[in-house]
Amino acid sequence: MKLFSRNFSTPASHSSILPACLVILAIIFFASSYLNSAQDSRPDVNKIVKKLDELFRADSSYAELEMTIVTPHWTRTLKMKAWTKGMDKTFIRILAPAKERGVATLRIGTEMWNYLPRVNKVIKIPPSMMMSSWMGSDFTNDDLVKEYTFFDDYTYAYTEIDNPQPDLLYIKFTPKEGRPIVWGYVLTAIRRRDYLPVWQKYYDEKGQLMRVMEFKEIKEFDGRKIPAVLELIPQNKKGHKTIIRYLELDFNPVLADEIFSLRNLRSRG
Repeated sequence: MKLFSRNFSTPASHSSILPACLVILAIIFFASSYLNSAQDSRPDVNKIVKKLDELFRADSSYAELEMTIVTPHWTRTLKMKAWTKGMDKTFIRILAPAKERGVATLRIGTEMWNYLPRVNKVIKIPPSMMMSSWMGSDFTNDDLVKEYTFFDDYTYAYTEIDNPQPDLLYIKFTPKEGRPIVWGYVLTAIRRRDYLPVWQKYYDEKGQLMRVMEFKEIKEFDGRKIPAVLELIPQNKKGHKTIIRYLELDFNPVLADEIFSLRNLRSRG
């Protein structure tokens, strides 16, 4: 009988396992170090948010643009001009097609009026209609009236998402307490190289994705590089989207106050 038999291969087996464990630990260590390094290399989030807020904003602006409304049953394109002054004045006049020519919208602060040339009538938009569609698009009257900034009206921080792209940064925006903002939060993807937005995803208070804004075709207008095309895709209306294409955009032109008046609304200019 072999009362004290030993398996002398056991120590060799343990020695073969040890290097494998070290390799795994090394991989984990270097992966963690790379992730921390990548996060540390991210720019100051405040700088990015300020640039995002100022991308299309100026003390004043003048734009010529097209808005294409797509539905499963029809597609139409509106040509228009738009003027803004500060954050509380907007004037938009439809140029084409002929059916809508002369229709105009004026916003001053939180108040809004539409002019309908066919009946020669100015209509003030009541609060009950602020969530209604503007000109049949996926934008609402509220989108035109509400002027918030990510920097002042949201809390924000870098965030992680599933399947991230290495050339993009991701920021989550949550409305500050007491702000009358309809979104639960907004996710934004931004290019690392120039901090221009790629997409924004809007979620309701239950965390359900409601709409996606895609930014395309980077062009230079008046010395400023911006996405020339904004595509809004509602997630609760299959086959619908609205595309805004800037044709001309001037920043900080001198604009007369008379542009933003009820008299100008009726002028059909």
